[in-house]
Amino acid sequence: IKCTSNQACSTNPVTVVITDECGQGCLTESVHFDLSGTAFGAMAVPGHDSQLRNAGVLQILYRKVECNYNGETVVFQVDGGSNAYYFAALVEYVNGDGEIGQVELKQALDSDTWLPMSHSWGAVWKLEVTSPLRAPLSLRLTYLDSGETVVASDVIPAGWQPGAKYKSNVNFQV
Repeated sequence: IKCTSNQACSTNPVTVVITDECGQGCLTESVHFDLSGTAFGAMAVPGHDSQLRNAGVLQILYRKVECNYNGETVVFQVDGGSNAYYFAALVEYVNGDGEIGQVELKQALDSDTWLPMSHSWGAVWKLEVTSPLRAPLSLRLTYLDSGETVVASDVIPAGWQPGAKYKSNVNFQV
C-alpha cells in the first residue's frame, strides 16, 4: 500500500499483512485498512512519520501480493483461553495468498475424522467439543480459492499449553 493524499506521504509502497476483514455493512468505504503506527510511519517521507500518523483517514493505492516467508513453516499459537474442551489457535506465517478457507483438527488415535474448526476472528480458528481433546493434535489448512491443503501432523503435542507457540514442518509452496 501507499498513501497519496498527504504531503507527508512518500512514493514508496509498504507491504503489510492483512489479518482480518470487516464483514458486509460494517463500513461505508469499499476498502478500509486499520494500520499500525509503524505502518503509517513507513509510508511517510523521512522525518514526517508523526505528521502522517496524526492525519487520520488517508487515500491509498494498494495491490494484493503473495506472502513468502522464505523457508518459514506455519506456526500455531494456542489461544490463552484454550482447554480440553475449547481449542483455538492463531495461524501464522502462511505462504501464498493467505486466504485460508478451512481449518480442521484431528485428534490422536483417530485416523479418519477431521473436525471442522470455525473462523473466530483475524487468523484465529476455534473448536468446541463435548469430550476432552486427545493430543497430539494435527491441523489441516485449506486455501479458500484453490482448495490446496497442507497437513501439520501432530503439531500440537500432548501436554500443550495455552499461549504456547508450536511450529509445524509444513507450508504452502509459492
